[in-house]
Amino acid sequence: ALMGLLAKYLTSELKTLLSNRIRLNVIGETGKLPNGIRKTLEKTMEQTCENDSMTLTLALSYGSRDEILRACKAIGHKIENGELKAADVTEEVLAKELDTTGIPDPDLLIRTSGEMRISNFLLWQLAYTELYFTDVFWPDFSTKELHKALTEYSCRQRRFGLTSEQMLAQDSTDGGDH
Repeated sequence: ALMGLLAKYLTSELKTLLSNRIRLNVIGETGKLPNGIRKTLEKTMEQTCENDSMTLTLALSYGSRDEILRACKAIGHKIENGELKAADVTEEVLAKELDTTGIPDPDLLIRTSGEMRISNFLLWQLAYTELYFTDVFWPDFSTKELHKALTEYSCRQRRFGLTSEQMLAQDSTDGGDH
């Protein structure tokens, strides 16, 4: 039923995507989706591929552990085929094999419904993401709630894995240009 709603939505919103120059992107194993849904997705992505004002990324048939496993297998095949040496595997090499290659890591993850977990979602990509938890359920998550999350986020110091002391030291050596 949910997949049927997705196909109906994609068909009914195609004009909106096109007129607003929104590109549709999908992460996950779309090969596991029903053929009709997959074809509708592929057609919509093809029709919107040149759009450049915004990208809407849907996670469908997606699990982060599976994504990382598929990336590792792809790297393993490259090593087996002599295209890559194990010593040359870096974070960047792995990231290029993930579903989100070419998409910046999220700055903020908003988790609704009072859940205090990330639920196998973007495990690699969320390494330095700020997390915001709210008891509000997704259907009730309004513009006002979004503003609350963004206001809290704007008060945070993004450290990207550094301690406050390391940030201060870095600021003093680079003039604070980060």
